[in-house]
Amino acid sequence: MAGRIAYQISIALVAIVAAGCSTAPSRFYALDSTAVADGAPAAHAAVMVGPVTVPAAVDRPEFVVQVAPNRDEVDEFNRWVAPLNDAIARAVAGNLVVLLGTPDVATETLANFIPDYRVTIDVQRFESIQGQAAILEAVWNVRKMVGGQTRSGRTVAREPVQGQGFDALAAAHSHAIAKMSAEIAAAIRAEAEQKP
Repeated sequence: MAGRIAYQISIALVAIVAAGCSTAPSRFYALDSTAVADGAPAAHAAVMVGPVTVPAAVDRPEFVVQVAPNRDEVDEFNRWVAPLNDAIARAVAGNLVVLLGTPDVATETLANFIPDYRVTIDVQRFESIQGQAAILEAVWNVRKMVGGQTRSGRTVAREPVQGQGFDALAAAHSHAIAKMSAEIAAAIRAEAEQKP
């Protein structure tokens, strides 16, 4: 009898361990630079992007998905490959390289890199509605390092999601960030055209 109970306990433990090993693997997503050059002449300016701040509710590796008004879910198996503030800064920097036609865009301090402009971004909404939309609202500043002039702007972008998967959701966020990047690039060009 004791042997039979021990056997049943062993089978139960094997089943529990097997169930624990069959969890779905995590998938990781990145924000891409998706801007397309608009044919404007190259801007001869060095730009530093950052810092970027994001709302505390989404400042985590997992996707936070809105499933109903006033209700979000954290998806444990679909994650950002990098912290959102870093990912947004890098996507904006990549977009500015294309939009301004200059390779001199960085997201961190580099030796011998002296920026003409610093871009700071405060993301106020970064919402993911699976199969529907990616929503970005952000306030940003472009500060000229010499002279200290500042141009400020606000971007509100709602990008439709082309599909149900998280890859489509990440792509929609990338397109929303590209729209913000275009507005930032326009502000940098406008500031550069100002006579001293």
